[in-house]
Amino acid sequence: MEFIQTLLDWYMANLNYFTIALLMTIESTFLPLPSEVVIPFAAYKAAQGDLNVFIVILAGTIGALCGSLINYSLAYYLGRPLVYKFADSKLGRVFLLSKEKVIHAEDYFKRNGKSSTFIGRLVLGLRHLISIPAGLSKMNLRDFILYTFIGAGLWNIILAIIGYFLFEIREQIFPYLKYILLAVGVGFVLYLIIKAIKNRRNAF
Repeated sequence: MEFIQTLLDWYMANLNYFTIALLMTIESTFLPLPSEVVIPFAAYKAAQGDLNVFIVILAGTIGALCGSLINYSLAYYLGRPLVYKFADSKLGRVFLLSKEKVIHAEDYFKRNGKSSTFIGRLVLGLRHLISIPAGLSKMNLRDFILYTFIGAGLWNIILAIIGYFLFEIREQIFPYLKYILLAVGVGFVLYLIIKAIKNRRNAF
């Protein structure tokens, strides 16, 4: 527990507008970093008076847009064969990618069109992948930026509200906070391990 507290203290101490944007950039690429461990914590810190919650949301949204543009550009210029080849490669599986996930994202994009870049930002497991079919279909860049910015902004507002709410009830949850964080951390690690094992099995 002491290690977790030390890690949490370090994380909170280094959580600023730049690191928020950086982490959200990573979150919106194909790297497995959930936004749920960024924005709520930043909003919690904002509720303490150390950050401005509106700038937190803006920094997170800009970061999410930057990460989405990375995926969009890679898909746009590499094309479908190379994207699918990477998704099915060993390196792709390390990043929890798979051909099936890309197909799912493409099907979702085809069904919903341009609005999928907005709606997809609110769907768990699809948020960081929806920019790939947008790039593959060579969606208009201006539309992509607009829909992505609005969708990511809305999602970040929701997460920020959660962070603020946690600050308001901190006295009630504080005795259990360490256990909650431990459970979330262990659960996330187990999720990564299980997904990696599944991807490895699917490769053979």
